[in-house]
Amino acid sequence: MINKNFVSSLQASIQQLKDDKVYKRLNYLASPQSAHVKMEGRGDVLILSSNNYLGLCDEPDVVGAGIKGLETFGAGTGSVRFICGTFTVHRELETALASFVGTESALSYVSCWNANEGLTASIAEEGDVVLSDALNHASIVDSMRLAKAITKCTTGVYAHSDMDDLREKLRAAKSARRRIVWTDGVFSMEGSIAKLPEILDIAREHDAIVVMDDSHATGVLGETGRGTAEHFGVLGQVDVITSTLGKALGGAAGGFVAGSEALCDMLTQRSRPQLFSNALPPTVAASALAAVGFITGHPDLVTRLRDNARYFRGAIQEAGFKPLPGETPIVPIIVGETSAAIRMSDMLLAQGVFVTGFGFPVVPQGQARVRCQISAAHSRDDLDAAVAAITSVGRQLGIIS
Repeated sequence: MINKNFVSSLQASIQQLKDDKVYKRLNYLASPQSAHVKMEGRGDVLILSSNNYLGLCDEPDVVGAGIKGLETFGAGTGSVRFICGTFTVHRELETALASFVGTESALSYVSCWNANEGLTASIAEEGDVVLSDALNHASIVDSMRLAKAITKCTTGVYAHSDMDDLREKLRAAKSARRRIVWTDGVFSMEGSIAKLPEILDIAREHDAIVVMDDSHATGVLGETGRGTAEHFGVLGQVDVITSTLGKALGGAAGGFVAGSEALCDMLTQRSRPQLFSNALPPTVAASALAAVGFITGHPDLVTRLRDNARYFRGAIQEAGFKPLPGETPIVPIIVGETSAAIRMSDMLLAQGVFVTGFGFPVVPQGQARVRCQISAAHSRDDLDAAVAAITSVGRQLGIIS
């Protein structure tokens, strides 16, 4: 019999979220993810909240490759790769990913969350120290917690992008067997870029390993979209890169770890998400492989994305907003309290613009924001329409005059 007290406590907690006006509602789409979508109950909606940075979610070459992958390999492996066999499309994808991000090897996972989760506990051991930027993604935070519980390694946090604090904490860890520094390449809620060259220099000073989650930079930063390392001219110098296939690389799902051949071999031997869960579905692997090829053959997409982001950021500032500074397609507009961010998001959706509000605990208390995300698929008319709607709502809420 179902435990009624358990259900009642959940219902009470949900009602409190609704009363506090921070309850999240799902919006259902009846068309592919693109610059515009068909949303149930609302019709045509302009999307300004997707990680579809290059517009490849509905690119015919990417979709067609996924269909062909499904027809060729079927729905999935049916088990773990080393038990039942690995499809050749996984090897092709991993070879392409390694080449794209400038490493010897790569290993795919069903999500970047799984990739991060499996990585830290596989490379950290008792006597090691793992340090994380204070604003790193939740998947990195959880991977460190898991690694600490499994391996008894020591974990710590350095202040966001504070190189003096990082240097001091590495100095304090000089007696550790191994020192590992975790950073996002692009911080998803801020839109800011890690100080990668400085992190690499400091890591070399202290014989530390640099691990970077480049999920919001792969396909986005650098002249050809190869990520944060290309952006700073240090391609091939990062020890370990993790990233996603679920954003600029087709937007379906999946993630990967890229690094030395020895690293990926060890992950195949020890990484729990590899050892105990099925492989990436072949249709996703095939579409992601096509996406990597498409980006390589169409670097103009990356240029268009950069131009669109610069145009939108300038227009928003001209309208009177003060978004967090940056040069990425993530443009956060700070509004204060979580309820205000959600209200602004709801009001924008009523005007046909879908952009999501974020609040605590995703971001610090009092720093709730509406996070705008720009795509190469947006036209200038799309961006102008979005700015007009944001300006109108901003005036109604008293955020701008």
